[in-house]
Amino acid sequence: MTRSIRGSRRAAVLLPGIAAAAGLLLSGCGAGQISETANKVPSIQGVNLQAADGKYGVRSVLVAYPGVEGYRAGDDAVLNAVFYNDLPNPVTVTVTSSDAREVVLTTVRAATSPSPTGSPSPTTSPSPEESPEGTPSPESPSPSPTGSPATEPARIVIPPLSYVQLNTEGERVLQLIGLNQAVLAGENITLTFDFGGGNTITSLAPIAVPLTPAPPPSPIVERHTEFEGEDSHG
Repeated sequence: MTRSIRGSRRAAVLLPGIAAAAGLLLSGCGAGQISETANKVPSIQGVNLQAADGKYGVRSVLVAYPGVEGYRAGDDAVLNAVFYNDLPNPVTVTVTSSDAREVVLTTVRAATSPSPTGSPSPTTSPSPEESPEGTPSPESPSPSPTGSPATEPARIVIPPLSYVQLNTEGERVLQLIGLNQAVLAGENITLTFDFGGGNTITSLAPIAVPLTPAPPPSPIVERHTEFEGEDSHG
């Protein structure tokens, strides 16, 4: 009887101690450590860039998905970006790329219209009518260097304390003209954003990847019109 009483008293002393130790362990998990969800990267494609100590910004910089076969050398590619200006004065940013012949500002419709070679191109608009002397008529707009009235040099004026959205969700978009080499989805293209006054950003912009896997190819069905190995003499 005495042994059982002592054992019950010892158990009563140990249980509160175990509970206190468990409480300290749980509190240690929440304090001084980084939770697993804090290390997760959001599934939003594109990169965010800053210049002039954060006074200028370029966000969601992303090259459009090229399809399963990727971009070929010489293809054009749509570039999505949103430009921010946190200063009380307007600023002009110029966009260039060492991986393309040039970067232009065009309409979404022109950029996404397929060219005869199958790649998007802003030069699909018809050329202006010419007069008999060979000069553009007064009614026709002057052609841009790339041959399309909808295309302009990639110089964007950002109003004070405002932003400019250049992506397929708006009316205008940037476009890389004549890629130097073939690139695939998930690879990068080098871009340079010059805000003037020495505020220049050169960074890699990712090429978008599909959000869903590509469908499997159709199975190949072989059809035979006669039995293989059949003797021609019957």
